[in-house]
Amino acid sequence: MNQQKRIAILTRLRDNNPHPATELVYRSTFELLIAVLLSAQATDVAVNKATAKLYLIADTPQQMLELGIDKLKALIKTIGLFNTKAENIIRTCQILLEKHGGRVPEEREALEALPGVGRKTASVVLNTAFGWPCIAVDTHIFRVCNRSALAPGDNVNQVETRLLRVVPDEFKLHCHHWLILHGRYTCVARKPRCGSCIIEELCEFNAKQGTKNDPRILQAD
Repeated sequence: MNQQKRIAILTRLRDNNPHPATELVYRSTFELLIAVLLSAQATDVAVNKATAKLYLIADTPQQMLELGIDKLKALIKTIGLFNTKAENIIRTCQILLEKHGGRVPEEREALEALPGVGRKTASVVLNTAFGWPCIAVDTHIFRVCNRSALAPGDNVNQVETRLLRVVPDEFKLHCHHWLILHGRYTCVARKPRCGSCIIEELCEFNAKQGTKNDPRILQAD
């Protein structure tokens, strides 16, 4: 895909949604961090249902520690991998209090040092909470970038590297949200809704031989 077409795609996504936002519900950077931690292999809808109850009881690192591991597990048990996630959250809260004064750090290295926080989670927090022009790549974005040829790659790191290289600076802040929403509601895994896609004629999916059976783009929603 040439750069002119990439810019046309991003411009169209921007014009359709000038101020995109995460669908995770949060009121503070700490709540955002916890929600993103919980969202691994879980839908935003499921996370929001759990955190709606959780945050009424504990919405700070200190309150989360006082809640305790057993009560935390009970509140998030509807979310996949809740046992591991609960343990990571408790350990994360301890570190936030011991090393960062109870605040979520605005440094990638410090964020990635927190239990359960990888590069993607750190990028989401840095982008959404602090306005960093980084692009987190999840399943939806990985699929959209490979299927459309916007920024193809064999793994999420390759896709992220390519996106950071080819996406102009003016689009980087919101690129993550545009692509994830596009993958979640239009460019879905098994039956992409091409007929209602605002970038259909710019996408190179139909022009690429074999992409319909490419396992990189058929990951479940």
